[in-house]
Amino acid sequence: MQTNHATPQPQVAIAFLSDPRSHDGAAVTRVDTHAAMVFLAGDRAYKLKRAVRYPYLDYATVEKRRAACLAEWTINRRTAPTLYLGVQAVLRGLDGVLRLAPLSDAVDDAANAEAVDWVVTMRRFPDEALFDRMAERHALTPPLMRRLAERIAAFHAAAEPRRDGGGLAGMRAVVDGNIDALQSFPTLFPADRVARLAERSAAALDRLRAVLGDRRRDGFVRHCHGDLHLRNIVLLDGAPTLFDAIEFDEALAVTDVVYDLAFLLMDLDHRGLRALGDAVLNRYVEETGDVGGLAALPLFLSARAAVRAKVLAAAGEVNPDMAAQADAEARRYLDHAIAALEPPPPRLVAVGGLSGSGKSRLAEELAPDLGAAPGALVLRSDALRKRLWGVAETDRLPPEAYAPDITARVYGGLAERARLALSVGQAVVIDAVCASPDERALFESVAADAAARFDGLWLDAPLDLRAQRVTNRRDDASDATAEVVKRQESYDLGAMRWARLDAGRVASDVLAEALKRLV
Repeated sequence: MQTNHATPQPQVAIAFLSDPRSHDGAAVTRVDTHAAMVFLAGDRAYKLKRAVRYPYLDYATVEKRRAACLAEWTINRRTAPTLYLGVQAVLRGLDGVLRLAPLSDAVDDAANAEAVDWVVTMRRFPDEALFDRMAERHALTPPLMRRLAERIAAFHAAAEPRRDGGGLAGMRAVVDGNIDALQSFPTLFPADRVARLAERSAAALDRLRAVLGDRRRDGFVRHCHGDLHLRNIVLLDGAPTLFDAIEFDEALAVTDVVYDLAFLLMDLDHRGLRALGDAVLNRYVEETGDVGGLAALPLFLSARAAVRAKVLAAAGEVNPDMAAQADAEARRYLDHAIAALEPPPPRLVAVGGLSGSGKSRLAEELAPDLGAAPGALVLRSDALRKRLWGVAETDRLPPEAYAPDITARVYGGLAERARLALSVGQAVVIDAVCASPDERALFESVAADAAARFDGLWLDAPLDLRAQRVTNRRDDASDATAEVVKRQESYDLGAMRWARLDAGRVASDVLAEALKRLV
């Protein structure tokens, strides 16, 4: 809630920004949030900080708003340099006339003009380009979400490592703050449900004590985005673009990179888009190699959901008109937070079959339904082989990259990654040919060593269909050709203990049968 001691907002600045004459006659649309007013005019957006002071931010004076505008511009240019254009002052000259001026002009002309207020000037984009709007109209796709994951992974890699945040202390502060806030709404959140969340969260913090500390020491705590949900992502010039990162409290943004990612994963899961979340998670892990961070993912997802629960509860209290809707959604987020800390046990599913049998598609479609949110980690032999060779997924490898010793390294790498993922509680789907009994036995042994359930699925499809499928592939990690498919006909598969599925049918029928086998 807002506290007092804030200097009243200069109404002349609001009137000036609302006036089409200030924007060469362009119509002005105003969008209000709890902390800002955004004025949309022509191809620009002007973000004016409200003169408010909350427990977590302070925009109470003109000077503080200036500093916040500069911080927002600086921080968000890391991910959206073409979106954030600069900081401008609403200047009042000696004649009383107001004008928008760059920061440098405000400094140079300080003797002749007063900065009434400050704005962040941004390039305007259509609301339909926001990812939350795209989600509502089912316009988000797995390829787009994988590109988003690549953007996030690159951003995290470039972000400044920090050892003064995150870790056990940082997460304990988040969890304790959530529980305290939820307990302050006793008529909204049942006491037994909040107590259950508190108990599960405390157990997770205790279990992850060393993990969280090690990750901070090893550089996984960085100056991240801090508010990475769908509404703060936009499709700009055809590319997923992160914006509106937290600038008002660095402590909220200096955190574990997987906690940063967890807000997006939780948002997708809460909207019923788990498959898209699984696509993001898998691509992010492929890009970063950060399998170990999955150990803390249930706690991170839970904390993000609890944050949303308390924010919605407060919003309902401030705005009675939306209280019923906000309260119902807040309770759903509390349920989400508890469920995240009660994940099913990890399991390993291996999908094998000759080239063109449909392994990769089936593995991708199975993953969201397996294990904890947002789904299983998919380990692909084709992708790992390309990484071991140091080339992009779609680059074609020479024949020597498929020599027996290289293939043995690939399968060993898959087994190693699966072993690590299972050890931190993550379900795994392996996508590999698995033509030999020894290769299949390797993955069975990984599950046995982890005391995890194992299911092996073998896909059968006619030769001509498999050849047609590989011929029609585009931008794929596999190098298989129709000639390779024909050569594979001579493989001696040995005794097949895995469940055999007819993969010559339409993909939806194959998926339905596979899911029945995995119940």
